[in-house]
Amino acid sequence: MKKILILSVLSVILFTIFVSFIAPVTAKEMPPLPDRNVMSQEYWNLWNEDVQQRIDERIEKYRKADAKIELSDVKPGSEIKIEQISHEFLFGANMFNFGQLGSKELDDKYKAVYHTLFNSAVIPFYWKPFEPESGNLRYETSPEDNPDFWAKTENCLKEKFWRRPATDQMVEYCENHGIYRHGHPIIWGNDRWHHPTWLPKKEENVSEMERQFEKRIRELAQHYKSRINRWDIVNESSVDALNPHHPKYDEKNPKGSYGILPRDYTFKAFKISNEVFPPDVVQCINDYANNQNYVNQVNDLRKRGIRIDMMGLQMHLFNPKQCADIAKGAQIQTPTQVYNMLSTVEKAGVPLHLSEITITAPNDDTEGREIQANIARNLYRQWFSWSSMAAITWWNLVDGCGAPGEPTTSGLFTRKMEPKSAYFALDRLINHEWKTNIVQKTDSENVTIPFRGFKGNYKISWTDKNGNAQSKEISVK
Repeated sequence: MKKILILSVLSVILFTIFVSFIAPVTAKEMPPLPDRNVMSQEYWNLWNEDVQQRIDERIEKYRKADAKIELSDVKPGSEIKIEQISHEFLFGANMFNFGQLGSKELDDKYKAVYHTLFNSAVIPFYWKPFEPESGNLRYETSPEDNPDFWAKTENCLKEKFWRRPATDQMVEYCENHGIYRHGHPIIWGNDRWHHPTWLPKKEENVSEMERQFEKRIRELAQHYKSRINRWDIVNESSVDALNPHHPKYDEKNPKGSYGILPRDYTFKAFKISNEVFPPDVVQCINDYANNQNYVNQVNDLRKRGIRIDMMGLQMHLFNPKQCADIAKGAQIQTPTQVYNMLSTVEKAGVPLHLSEITITAPNDDTEGREIQANIARNLYRQWFSWSSMAAITWWNLVDGCGAPGEPTTSGLFTRKMEPKSAYFALDRLINHEWKTNIVQKTDSENVTIPFRGFKGNYKISWTDKNGNAQSKEISVK
């Protein structure tokens, strides 16, 4: 245990130096693997060598591609460097606490480190706080988006804009750092988190709700056009009893799981979004991964002519005891269960997105954080190996920054922006194990280098025959 603690302290020191200089990660800084010993033998019997080998084989098959570099002006005796600089696959987290960590120092650390691990971000568009009064849309920053406001706030959870910053500032940050933008969500029937209080759910008000749903979709499409790359058009509608595939569906009952809502609102919302968003904007539906109604719903919508580009799959281990039990070998998110779930949902025939991930650190001690890191590493490897998976999104990036009722120890960072073992586990995968870097020496002016690498963008660097440094970028797809 002392060894684990020493490694954790050294990792924090290295990370602090990294943030201070905002330096690129190098191969010499390979983060340590999570401590295997905190997981029981029963756990490793589930995640055994055969399972790991099959995952490796699928990663090799689905996440890499063959490429060839041809150069005709190389200085003999010099080195050619092939360096992967970005992923085609999307790794992300929600950006709900942008500017809300309570001090400029913490906010700056958050902004400095986000894009070093992630190339995708979920930007919050929950309707109730985004449009607190009809017509008052929170695109632009307000006093509640000033770090000083959050520094003076005694209880963040009671503030109406907690985890709901103004959106333009986040879009601009992402654009400046080459981060893919994901808007979440446009339509959701949930009263607590989404549906605005100024739009009452009454049977005689259904036509007005439909009008406001359409108005909201059109406004967001008009304001952002292609600046937001992907949207969750509808969230968690397969659990709504207004969904014809829900077990309790009743054609005569206008009330669903969320109360009164327009009939067939998922179909209607997508029909409008298909018309008004630019063709390059990815249109998603998002729901729980273990819900057969969801697969049936997507199949039905597509048969009716609706374009759905991606299915979001949620995986929340909200109870820390679940993660403690997993470490003991419990049948929770086992390789077989994950395999069966993905095999089922991919039958809908659209790319998949692990859209919301919560993995907690039991007891928030050294052992618990290593448990969190082991679970994260193995699940990410299996998800990444799946051929139809296009993106993976961690949910709450910082401890204590979830919604009321969500676990406080599910972040990759502590509340003081100190990296946890799970951060280093993902950093090791995303920035090291899943990136291809090659250095080759040559004695010829004309060089051909065939290689197989992870899909993404590469920088090729060499010295030409006149002794000048040269470089170019290529894409491996």
